[in-house]
Amino acid sequence: MTPSQQIAIIEALDAARAAKPRLPAIEIAERLAISEGELQAARLGRDVWTLPLTPNELAAYLPQLGRVKALTRSRLAVLEQTGDYPELSGGPQTGLLLDPGGLDLRLLYTHWHWACLIRDPLPSSNAEKPQWRWSLQIFNQHGCAVHKCFALENPLPRPWGALAALGTRDTPAFTQSMPRLKRPLPEIPSLASEWGAMRDVHQFFALLQRHRLERIEANQLMEGRYTRALPTHALEMVLQHASQRGLPLMLFVASPGCVQIHTGTLPAPQRARGWLNLFGEQFTLHLDDAVIDQVWQVSKPNRDGGVTSIEAFDAQGSLVLQLYAERQEGRAERREWRQLLDELGKQEAVA
Repeated sequence: MTPSQQIAIIEALDAARAAKPRLPAIEIAERLAISEGELQAARLGRDVWTLPLTPNELAAYLPQLGRVKALTRSRLAVLEQTGDYPELSGGPQTGLLLDPGGLDLRLLYTHWHWACLIRDPLPSSNAEKPQWRWSLQIFNQHGCAVHKCFALENPLPRPWGALAALGTRDTPAFTQSMPRLKRPLPEIPSLASEWGAMRDVHQFFALLQRHRLERIEANQLMEGRYTRALPTHALEMVLQHASQRGLPLMLFVASPGCVQIHTGTLPAPQRARGWLNLFGEQFTLHLDDAVIDQVWQVSKPNRDGGVTSIEAFDAQGSLVLQLYAERQEGRAERREWRQLLDELGKQEAVA
């Protein structure tokens, strides 16, 4: 990035924020035809600092940051939750922040490319004496946001200051992402038998890797056996019925390097500016369901009688949102969830 490009980006950012103080950074970046990571990197030395830590070192700070708003987005879904990060576990490649019902995340360190500390003025603050909103943000090699957390405590817990003391002006190098190329579905004669032999849902990832399959390709290959294509409006129906019946679900939203999970009962879905939204006490889900391309019901065998998910994909074949019924390890899937999905299937058959 040249100095003139940096100046132009900063000026555009300032103009956009002056016109709409609450405009998200990702929307400003899209208007400028750059990545969100490039937008923030242009601000290095002016309220943005690079954090020179390994992913594991950085993740170890998360449980020390106090109460935060944690945010992960896929292409068409944004999950925001407030709370405290639990204790970190896992290994050198994957971090686990396990708190079902609270902040519950899986961290995929191989996708963590650049982490930064950001200080933004609050939209309602006085220009002469601004109040600051601090955040820690992580991006992949293409400048796509992996995960963000925003400080909610005032005064800030000390670890935020410790991170600020580490900040540098080191500039990240991003690369352009390549569009996913669609291909003819491969022939895998053993896929059905291998799928049926699974005894743990986590074996599914190994199955995909073994055959170099995308998740959506596996769903298409197993249609009529373990998967069923649904109309895109079925996603809203599932959320509505689950809310009405008080059926606790698990909502999975995944970025390139983080999976964030909300577990619990759901508020009634609401429409706003074309998006479908769930406004809970400690979480919010925003879903741009008008441009969801495919929705699938997927069954995976396990030792406890199998589990069933609803999976939504965008036009590029990327997973947008995944739904499961809340379930404890070692217990059978909830009958209410299977009943809801059976009713959905009957309604579609009549339609």
